Amino acid sequence: MSVAYQGISLEKKDGVATLTLNRPQQHNAFDIPTAGELEQAWAEIKQDASVISVIVTGAGDRAFCTGFDVSAIASGESQHTAEVPREQAPWSKLTAVQNRCWKPVVTAVNGMCVGGGFHFVVDSDLVVAADHATFFDTHVKVGAVGALEPVTLARRIGLEATLRLALLGGSERMGAAEALRVGLVGEVVPAGDLMARAHELAASMARHSPAALQRTKRAIWESLDMGLEPGLDHAWKYVQAHNDHPDLMEGGQAFVEKRAPRWKPHVEGADEE
Repeated sequence: MSVAYQGISLEKKDGVATLTLNRPQQHNAFDIPTAGELEQAWAEIKQDASVISVIVTGAGDRAFCTGFDVSAIASGESQHTAEVPREQAPWSKLTAVQNRCWKPVVTAVNGMCVGGGFHFVVDSDLVVAADHATFFDTHVKVGAVGALEPVTLARRIGLEATLRLALLGGSERMGAAEALRVGLVGEVVPAGDLMARAHELAASMARHSPAALQRTKRAIWESLDMGLEPGLDHAWKYVQAHNDHPDLMEGGQAFVEKRAPRWKPHVEGADEE
């Protein structure tokens, strides 16, 4: 049974979980309690074998996520986080990748994406943006260091585009078309079609082998921290680990017999190193 969340909502249907940042009055900015709920939600998703793919979005149509709640910064709520290691900071467990949840994620950007909101986009597997979506980073504008998001952004888009976002402080905003051009998002659709398209993509992935999906995603993401040859060697371990999985034979048999495959439910952890 799902936990009763406050700053987010989590719905599950037909193999797809929809995780919604649900603070529309704060433009879906997250505070420390909401960050804790996100970590909880990813743990729930990770252990629920009925969930095969995930959609991440924001409530309403004005903002996807405007990062860490500035009012929490102004009140001093977040200042103690500078004293802890990065991996213990509240914004270190916001996303599937940060929580080592290897189920495929579609992020549906339904408006403004600002500052810490980039964590969700950069750590997503597929990104769909509404045509009115905008992207900007206001860290330096409010006297904060914009470091974590740009470092990850620079691995997904070009250095020039990253520096424009980080150093202009939101005085210029990246539109959806430009985000598509630089590779920050994979496609742009009319706002009214956003969630339908996100569900289409998530449902398409949810038809495939859960174990194969998760091992494929994990091999790709973990390779980004390695050189080519070490990355290939590391990926090969997941190919070998999957050789004895029943889905490998089931997929071939289903193809030959011209029927839908019957995949084995998969709970993460069995293939952890």
